[in-house]
Amino acid sequence: MNAVVAERGQVTIPKQFRDRLGIGPHTVVDFEQRGSQLVLTKVIDEDAVSRVLGCVRTKKSTDTILRELRGET
Repeated sequence: MNAVVAERGQVTIPKQFRDRLGIGPHTVVDFEQRGSQLVLTKVIDEDAVSRVLGCVRTKKSTDTILRELRGET
């Protein structure tokens, strides 16, 4: 698939690749030269805690959740 480099050096990543790789606004990518090729790689945040922090929404306290998990309620 071809793309045209704009005057300011910008290239649009085709939508099918953005969708397939989960590349969206604020996604960090890395560029690497391999011979005559330019390789773009999506940078994956290896910090598992940051990826899930705040994803669970509950009004229960941590102590209540732990008691429930232990079967103490």
